[in-house]
Amino acid sequence: MTTRGIRRAHDPREGAILIFFEGLILTIGALFPIMNPFSTAPLYVSLTAGFDPKRRKQQAVRACIYAFGILATFLLLGSAIVQFFGISIPGIRAAGGLIISSVGFGMLFPPPASASADGSSSPQELDVAFAPLAMPSLAGPGSISVVLSAAASIRSSYPDQWRVVYGGVIAGMAVTLVIAYLILRAAELMVRFLGKGGMDAMTRIFGFLLICIGMQFLLTGVGDFFGWIPPKP
Repeated sequence: MTTRGIRRAHDPREGAILIFFEGLILTIGALFPIMNPFSTAPLYVSLTAGFDPKRRKQQAVRACIYAFGILATFLLLGSAIVQFFGISIPGIRAAGGLIISSVGFGMLFPPPASASADGSSSPQELDVAFAPLAMPSLAGPGSISVVLSAAASIRSSYPDQWRVVYGGVIAGMAVTLVIAYLILRAAELMVRFLGKGGMDAMTRIFGFLLICIGMQFLLTGVGDFFGWIPPKP
């Protein structure tokens, strides 16, 4: 995402309002397709199938709040974080792939019911809001790269109005995550439709798909780091 298309107006106040709203629209337009909450909805339904409605709603709210916090942190401190820790986008992508794969293995090969009964944790006590819902699903490598590119271009393109652009970008992230929350909540209708047996089958199917997605993230991150060109399918 870039801010080069934002136009300057002659009136400072009108210019600030214009920059804010165009930054907001640009953020929603660039972030929503990459975040793609429609792909997160089946994962959310599968992971929260054993939760009661209140707990399920709480997980959706927390996931969106956590995702907003992650993206806002990278927007405000992204350059400093990357430089201090020496983190690259390929590294973030590879790490996200490992996290997605580990979650996929847990969904494809769930522990026996007796093991969960003997343990101290129950499905209601599990917290899936931060990982894998917020990161790497909603605030994944693609979303973070969009925010990092925005942070890098704001100061260079609009040094005098960078605070206004930051405000527009943050507002755009908030609107995008509100839409994502509504999509996650609407996906709960799948639980009533599929039932317990259908949700178990769906969980295993999406577990396998998550493993494939995670491996692709990992290979893409490694390939980007070494400059490999992936073969054509």
